[in-house]
Amino acid sequence: MLNCFRCDGSAWPAVSPERRSPSAVPPIAMVKTFQAYLPPQCHRTYSCIHCRAHLANHDELISKSFQGSQGRAYLFNSVVNVGCGPAEERVLLTGLHAVADIYCECCKTTLGWKYEHAFESSQKYKEGKFIIELAHMIKENGWD
Repeated sequence: MLNCFRCDGSAWPAVSPERRSPSAVPPIAMVKTFQAYLPPQCHRTYSCIHCRAHLANHDELISKSFQGSQGRAYLFNSVVNVGCGPAEERVLLTGLHAVADIYCECCKTTLGWKYEHAFESSQKYKEGKFIIELAHMIKENGWD
């Protein structure tokens, strides 16, 4: 996990952690922590529209032709800075799937879902992949 200077202790005076006053701990709202940053050579990235945490590299995009509850959505091979809720069975446009809602680890906004299991053989390619709705992401770095 990558933390700001307040989280790694560099802003603390030379006092042992046991002797630090609980009231001296910086408020959580002041600290912005991302799980991962996409490398600078990733020229085109997608970020959370609410807090700008990195979500995915454009090279991980599989398809732009998906539909979410709030409109268009993209299918990705992998994502970063995303938490995953419990899996549940849902009937989607393409049939029955076991999916888990995914959310931004920084601001906790629900972004889309992860395909845990596809019950139809034609849909198996989605297993382990992620849907992020366009309403929750923004394109950054090198889009012309």
